[in-house]
Amino acid sequence: MNTAVILAGGVGSRMGVDKPKQYLLVKDKPIIAYCLEIFQNHKNVDNIVVVVSDEWKSYVQECAEKYGVTKICGYAPAGRTRQHSIYNGLKCIEANSEKTKVCIIHDAARPLVSDKIIDDCIVGAIEDDGAMPVISVKDTIYQSSDGKTIGSLLKRSELFAGQAPESFDFRKYLDIHNSVTDEEIANTAGSSEIAYRHNMKIRLVEGSERNFKITTIEDLETFETIINN
Repeated sequence: MNTAVILAGGVGSRMGVDKPKQYLLVKDKPIIAYCLEIFQNHKNVDNIVVVVSDEWKSYVQECAEKYGVTKICGYAPAGRTRQHSIYNGLKCIEANSEKTKVCIIHDAARPLVSDKIIDDCIVGAIEDDGAMPVISVKDTIYQSSDGKTIGSLLKRSELFAGQAPESFDFRKYLDIHNSVTDEEIANTAGSSEIAYRHNMKIRLVEGSERNFKITTIEDLETFETIINN
């Protein structure tokens, strides 16, 4: 059994609008609904857990009913950091979908993920310990400790930008979160970071430029253009 955790607890502060970005309307439909429909319609996703703040939970429930999202098996509260939200989602899976073998962590504000990327991530979590989609870095990247001078040169061919969903052997990933300190969870920036630190083998699969996260107004405009064409 494969269960997707949809992260919808972010406040979208970088967008500069009056509501979290995942609830903005595009063609009279909230962004989160586009995301939920992808996982609802994916043949290899059995259940969905939504991580959401209390004030938006009823709204998400209404969206699920309106757009025919029937795979939701539970809701988890948003945490104080992204990784805390993921941990809450994992505990919700344990309580409501105990037969889960693979958990798939995805952002509600990333509504254009393809079925192939989801499939590749699931296979990666089964054959290794986890998987994440990546895209090659196009620009030259420099490392600097002070932001003013170049500290070291990085080899562009060895650099990749991570995307979502990130998928994991559910029990191994949950066990890590149960065993580490709250501080380590708080200081984890990416879903695969904590898995890698604790010796899970993470496969890199091919991502897509189309699979972007809506973070800025420009991202929102790009999504609107894609949906309207």
